[in-house]
Amino acid sequence: MPAMQGIQNTGLPFMKMHGLGNDFVIVDARAHEVGVTPALAQAIGHRQFGVGFDQLAVIENGASDAHLVFYNADGSTSAACGNATRCIARFLMEETGKQTLTLTTERGTLYASDAGDGLTSVNMGLPQLNWHEIPLTEDVDTLELPIEGAPTATGMGNPHCTFFVDNAEAIPLAEFGARYEYHPLYPERTNVQVAQLIGPDHIRMRVWERGVGITLASGSSSCATAVAAARRGLTGRKVQIELDGGTIWIDWRDDGVWMTGPTAHVFSGLLTPEFLRSLG
Repeated sequence: MPAMQGIQNTGLPFMKMHGLGNDFVIVDARAHEVGVTPALAQAIGHRQFGVGFDQLAVIENGASDAHLVFYNADGSTSAACGNATRCIARFLMEETGKQTLTLTTERGTLYASDAGDGLTSVNMGLPQLNWHEIPLTEDVDTLELPIEGAPTATGMGNPHCTFFVDNAEAIPLAEFGARYEYHPLYPERTNVQVAQLIGPDHIRMRVWERGVGITLASGSSSCATAVAAARRGLTGRKVQIELDGGTIWIDWRDDGVWMTGPTAHVFSGLLTPEFLRSLG
């Protein structure tokens, strides 16, 4: 029986989790195959007719502790999602009793660890700094793009465009983010951050996620902003970032960009057969 037909008959269990308000629907497909399609992801992601999320994450079996696949709210896929990875890492550590995990994603192999005090750390890998890796459409200076405001481009398995501003609160993020998500320099669209230095190694940041819109937090955006700030000499390589949803800590080490913060498992539920059949 095809996976989609199976879940239409039995329903689809899921977890709702968040990292600093960056919220996720997480489906565990290790025991039973789940045929997640872009249309299904988009339907679940609708905040009125579905469950609602910034990203949907699917936990699959792999050569490591687990393999993760990510979908945005518009049904598009993403190679990386830092906060979802931290949430799933916390769930798997509680399930297995392990203090460290190895996870695979389209981004590559990621390492997670229990940071104590309820915090979870994930190594998001080395940043991509060359134009063709991010990717951009042409060879330009990634430190200061030829865009008004001279933002910095960074790849963290997904593309980022970081604007350093005097007052992050003053930026009309809905208009600003939507405009630059589709900038011609970014063939795969981009996440957009506005970042303000508020103290030594201390940043205030707001986020527009591609395929989602304004979000309270973003792990990969936090990593990209920390890398951009260090490259521009604004901070060191270890920073504290204040997001709309709370505080995250980023440490750009030789082995990759580590992000540390809290997670929450809000509830578990079941998408009903009726809902799933209504999708066709």
